[in-house]
Amino acid sequence: MRTAAVKGEMNMAQKVQKVRSKLEKKGYSGIECTEVGKCIRLEGEMTEWTDIVKAGKAAAKFGYKGVLNDISLKGFTEPAIRAPKFTDGSLEGAQPDVLIIGGGVIGCSIARELTRYKLNVLLVDKESDVAMQASSRNDGMIHPGIASHVGTKRGEMNVRGNAMYTQVCKELSVPFERWSNLILYSEKIFGFFSPLVFNYREKHLGIEGRKISREELHRIEPNITDEAIGAFEFPSSGVLSPYKLTVAFAENAVENGAKVSLDTIVTSIDTEGDRIVAVHTNRGTIHPKAVINAAGVFSDKIAEMAGDRFFTIHPRKGHLAILDKKQGPLVQRSMGLIGLSQATSDTKGGGVMRTIDGNVLVGPDAFEQPYREDFSTKRENVDAMLNKHLPLIKGFSKADVITYFAGVRAATYEEEFIVEGSEKLQNLIHAAGIQSPGLASAPAIAEDISKITVDRLSKVMKVVPNEKFNPNRRVTPVMAKLSVAERQAAIEKNPDYGIVVCRCEGISRGEIIDAINSPVPATSIDAIKRRVRPGMGRCQGGFCMPLVTGIICEQTGMKMTDVTKSGDDSNLLFEKEGTDND
Repeated sequence: MRTAAVKGEMNMAQKVQKVRSKLEKKGYSGIECTEVGKCIRLEGEMTEWTDIVKAGKAAAKFGYKGVLNDISLKGFTEPAIRAPKFTDGSLEGAQPDVLIIGGGVIGCSIARELTRYKLNVLLVDKESDVAMQASSRNDGMIHPGIASHVGTKRGEMNVRGNAMYTQVCKELSVPFERWSNLILYSEKIFGFFSPLVFNYREKHLGIEGRKISREELHRIEPNITDEAIGAFEFPSSGVLSPYKLTVAFAENAVENGAKVSLDTIVTSIDTEGDRIVAVHTNRGTIHPKAVINAAGVFSDKIAEMAGDRFFTIHPRKGHLAILDKKQGPLVQRSMGLIGLSQATSDTKGGGVMRTIDGNVLVGPDAFEQPYREDFSTKRENVDAMLNKHLPLIKGFSKADVITYFAGVRAATYEEEFIVEGSEKLQNLIHAAGIQSPGLASAPAIAEDISKITVDRLSKVMKVVPNEKFNPNRRVTPVMAKLSVAERQAAIEKNPDYGIVVCRCEGISRGEIIDAINSPVPATSIDAIKRRVRPGMGRCQGGFCMPLVTGIICEQTGMKMTDVTKSGDDSNLLFEKEGTDND
């Protein structure tokens, strides 16, 4: 026994030394490497964030469960998490069966899946609405799975989740189309060697695809660049609105009995033995039977609060641009160009695609940053992205851009999804490190997390199916997509559907009122925009924003000065000193 223990210690020391040697060969000297359980911890100081990320990625190749990258960036102090600026006792003493931390597409899809059982489900998010971070800041593409590696959770869940979307979107009344994805190439070498890679992944992941000749490519996409000499098409690829999907998951969860508490931030977690016993928030202390960590870029912070951190999130920013709807007819599918001249250290790929709402989306790019909530855009990045992708389609120009934005992906150094129950705490389940293709994988992730949660809960309580579960969401009519007869019938029932508030998108007063009074109420300008699109058109709300603000006040009793664009610190109007604004 002693000999085996000594041998194990030697192997551990040798493995750590290999990591240290690898880092030194890359020029990263002075980094302390230690094993912590099944993980490797890196400590020290560096002057460049990209070097910190590269060190973490290098350590991830040695087979550890996770990398705890605690290397600090010289002169940098991580900003405090953006948090609600109030406290109350609305959740004090709450005892849900399941507490879900995070209101993105992953957390909301899990909440809906768990309402298939008779469980008291509570979802909390620190923002003023669901889908306010990565789930509203991505391209909405349901990836076919061809970019994922065989044998990974990302690959398996991508393909399985993709296949579930036709039924999921039908149930939730979320517009969804399988317009296919084209991977273009302009160099003959890719026409010879890429099929070997794609065929292997098709065989082992079950993805349907085919090679397209130059002639067929230019026939099905007549506006495509002449540089494209061929393509690979993957018809299972789809497109939808990621924020509408997230809202739909949340609303259907609430319709089936779940509760959603917004403006609710987790501040600390108490454990006793192998269980979480209390979760402290700005709205009171919660005592859940099970906790699901779906906190996105803060999922490693939640794990650390619970004493179960075995991974590190390194934020990866990506820019996207939206073109005017008038350019929508120029492209029918999503597409990107591969080529030897296309690759850069910062680029994820990206391309152009027609969105489900008719606009064209360009991007994304990808680069590492130390900030978890920095959604600012940089002109040089946006210009580089547009210069790279706009030439793919004849007729596109920078003058067509109506807005651009950025999102932050929650990547781990292993570049893998974490979908598992905690090895340390019996009532903690992780859905973390969910970067692209997280949107495509969401239904599969929710299915697996639900199974793990129910299995663990069954050890402490009886879990039975919810026979009243209704997968079909109640929806408001989309006036702009109705026939004249259907529109007239809707207006006769409710005249508010006949009053157009947003001229760019054809959104009625009735649709806005429905959003405000929905199962997950929309009470900010952007929350309403995510649900029914006023402000999404060419003028970006220049005409309709004051009207939407007025409707919010009418329906909620709020003062005009209390209405925000997107929650805290985004008030649109301010009272003049010495006046009383009603």
